[in-house]
Amino acid sequence: MEIRTPAHALYASTGGKSFDPALPTVAFIHGAGMDHTVWALQTRWFAHHGRNVLALDLPGHGRSGGPHLGSIAAMADCVLAALAAAGAERASLVGHSMGALIALAAAARAPDRVAALALLGVAPLMPVHPDLLAGAARGEHNAVDLMVTWAVGREAQRGANDAPGLWLTGAAMRLLERAEAAVLAADLAACDAYANARTAAKAVRCPTLVIAGATDRMAPARGARELAGLIDDARVVEIAGSGHMMMVEKPDATLDALAETI
Repeated sequence: MEIRTPAHALYASTGGKSFDPALPTVAFIHGAGMDHTVWALQTRWFAHHGRNVLALDLPGHGRSGGPHLGSIAAMADCVLAALAAAGAERASLVGHSMGALIALAAAARAPDRVAALALLGVAPLMPVHPDLLAGAARGEHNAVDLMVTWAVGREAQRGANDAPGLWLTGAAMRLLERAEAAVLAADLAACDAYANARTAAKAVRCPTLVIAGATDRMAPARGARELAGLIDDARVVEIAGSGHMMMVEKPDATLDALAETI
């Protein structure tokens, strides 16, 4: 599905069902350098269980045109504009990593437009090591290697996957390789610069789910619990054996948690 806002032409996957304005909407927001494909299982389930699904490709990502946006605030405004353009004035937001910061910022900026919130792989601060920032800015493949090594949990790296035969490490690498170097660098810089998560959390006014991977090395579970503690109506689900990429490492457990809140 193509969504046109005054500033952008965006692609959104609908999970295999046509958008129906009469149904409640769930918007999925991907992480740095990624696109809508990371939500393949979850989006299809929600689309076939009475929800509109809009799994957005942010500007400059996946099938959406550029230019990319340089801040979490700008991306949050873009998501809100895309939902309005699609006819979803009120929606539930599900975000992963950078996408979780975007969803949190959007919920704080427009609390009356967000019905529920799910934040995956998130922490109050998500700093990026200076060497990774520099490598990404130079377009070095080592930046992708480092991200994948840290993002994919150890169980998944050993092949303990719910989908037999799926090499998650390789799939994550191919996905990040498809992103333009400038897009990945801008995303990482936006995460590193964002310092408003605590303030935004206190402004959230909807039921909130925070999903943490028990072995997440990029956004450890203790940070997820700290952020959830700042939100009035929040609960935390910690997924055993999962690293940062819980929606592909542990897709069923992630979906079970989402289905209870969204």
